[in-house]
Amino acid sequence: MTEPTAPAERSAIGLLGDTPSRNYSGKLSRFNSFAEPELRRLISRVGLTPGMRVLDAGCGGGQALPWLLDEVMPSGKVIGIDLAAAHVQAARLRAPASIPILQGDIMNAPLAPASFDFIWSVNTINHLRDPVGGAKRLATLLGGGGRIAVGQSALLPDMYFAWDSRLERVTNEAVRHYYLTRYRLGERDLASVRAIVGVLRRAGLRNVSTRTIAIERVSPVDEATESYLVEAIFGGTWRERLRLYMADDDYAELMRLCDPCSADYALKRPDFHFLQTFTLAIGEI
Repeated sequence: MTEPTAPAERSAIGLLGDTPSRNYSGKLSRFNSFAEPELRRLISRVGLTPGMRVLDAGCGGGQALPWLLDEVMPSGKVIGIDLAAAHVQAARLRAPASIPILQGDIMNAPLAPASFDFIWSVNTINHLRDPVGGAKRLATLLGGGGRIAVGQSALLPDMYFAWDSRLERVTNEAVRHYYLTRYRLGERDLASVRAIVGVLRRAGLRNVSTRTIAIERVSPVDEATESYLVEAIFGGTWRERLRLYMADDDYAELMRLCDPCSADYALKRPDFHFLQTFTLAIGEI
């Protein structure tokens, strides 16, 4: 357990513990590499055209920045912003030199009003203590007819173990209990994860539309998928974090399935079938 955080200090920290010094760029990079085919298809279909001005709000390690730039070249412009200094450093190493990348809080972004035509923001709004306020702030950065695209992965529970729904269920419940305890949250504090349509509408966005896709993989999986699942999920999200929230037998079985050296390793099973949803909600000012 972490030490309690003073109210004033807590208010300056993101809902899920984000601060300028926090660094989970490796997890972000693995997710984007894993989901690149699907994310790039979504970007190609949101109506970007050459000459548009685009902001990636919560750009992480910057993987999406060149994908966005491809859609608005040669005369368009893309800018990235992220709270974490380490993420910004990683993005600057990855992105073309023509893309400015700022370190800062999107709630107080040093950007001029009405300076963008389109804002792309993935897995970011749900990290804010005031997601509606965040969407309103982003809306002020759009010019007439501008649009915000808010992406959120896993609005539906992910399917990891197609052959064992019970173990999958108790694992997902343990993850939820971990987050509630780790960040001292109530169940309703996580509502914005699944409420992006409501967030955009409450922020005054019009003509809100959605599209949900399935990111689907079966064995044998590609290298990017294995890296994402083993390092970001099996290791970074599960492992020791879940020990206190699962029965001993369930935890032991889960660890065998997550271990590449185990005969029970999930990704080597012929019936391995993984599904993760990704939802994009788009609203206009």
